[in-house]
Amino acid sequence: MKIFRLPYLKRLAGAIFLSVSVLLLLWLSSPLLPTLAKPETQVFEQVWQTVNDNFYDPKLNGVDWKAIREKYKPQAEQAKSKEEFATVINQMLSQLRTSHTRFYTQDEPAYYQLLGIFLPNNPELQKQLKKFFPQGKIEYSGIGIFTKNINGKTFISAILDGSPAATAGLKVGDQLLSVDGKPYQPIQSFVGKADQKVKLLIQRTPNASNQQEIAIAPKILDATTMFLDAQEASTQIIEQEGKKIGYVHIWSYAGEQYQQQLETNLIYGRLKNADGLVLDLREGWGGASPSYLNIYTAEGPSLTSIRRNGRQNTYNYQWKKPVVMVVNEGSRSGKEILAFGFQQNKIGPVIGSKTPGAVVAGSPFLMRDGSVLYLAVADVFLNGNQRLEGKGITPDISVPFSLEYAGGVDPQKQQAVETVLKAL
Repeated sequence: MKIFRLPYLKRLAGAIFLSVSVLLLLWLSSPLLPTLAKPETQVFEQVWQTVNDNFYDPKLNGVDWKAIREKYKPQAEQAKSKEEFATVINQMLSQLRTSHTRFYTQDEPAYYQLLGIFLPNNPELQKQLKKFFPQGKIEYSGIGIFTKNINGKTFISAILDGSPAATAGLKVGDQLLSVDGKPYQPIQSFVGKADQKVKLLIQRTPNASNQQEIAIAPKILDATTMFLDAQEASTQIIEQEGKKIGYVHIWSYAGEQYQQQLETNLIYGRLKNADGLVLDLREGWGGASPSYLNIYTAEGPSLTSIRRNGRQNTYNYQWKKPVVMVVNEGSRSGKEILAFGFQQNKIGPVIGSKTPGAVVAGSPFLMRDGSVLYLAVADVFLNGNQRLEGKGITPDISVPFSLEYAGGVDPQKQQAVETVLKAL
């Protein structure tokens, strides 16, 4: 056995200590340290790189994307909360001046809604989401509202038909003050409270003394079916002046199931005997195909079936009765394309307020922490050369809608019903 003398051991220990010190110094000075220390930096880099590799315009709308990275990376690393970090990311993305380009976190309903729209037809996304949704369902606890912040105040801008909010009597235009005594948060206010009563403090008029408390039970909302359920719940007949006006609110058009449900009701169901139709495309999500207008424009014979007992049923597979479309600044993407085609083919008047001009094709990219980058991956032109991005659709009949303290009054819907009645 070899015996080491004490001076040799001291020199060896010194060499080891020096090597470890050098390695430690190199690690501390390495640019990789922030990445290893802060998960937010990893997500920031992933977002930046995903945009760099997948944004529809290789010139990134003329933006110096590397300079943008250097500007916003320090801000992202210094963010003190998830909300602050998301704000920085979205400020960076806004430099691209393009719709369908936004960063979503698990603290907002749109995160779940977006995943619910894309999940059914995206096997790769299904595989990636198993880590964050082990049960395979994209769902959250909520009351079924859309909100808008105006001058630091939160107002209800839309209420899903058949939702807890609709059942409890909340109205569009209500100001949300608190939930169970705490500031309103669209997700956190209802986490773990499904089927349990919570207390919403609202204000219905500008008078601060006119506040009221409303008890409401949130429910688990399945993001893959919630908009189809709301569409069915909205379908109704409005009887005025001896006429039957059909009404349907299509909250999302991202899938053939929404058009199929509409056509089933028009041909066989509750809207079959309506004298006219109000097609409400306000708020929600787009995704519509131009072919969805065929039911209003195509020509074809009606079909009459006669049973043994002499009972007859006639079905018209085209809608030739009066129809109007309602849009607003929340009618985006494919819904704007339908409004364009509605006007081009003179199907009926478009009523409401100007659409946002958000007409490119977007796709979701899952980030390492489960957050989602929704990114514009293709430009869109109509009739070969008409681009709606940044332009939008101006209604044939413009109807202003002041949201604050509206008290549930809907002048755009009222105008649509009156327009159908005049057409009859």
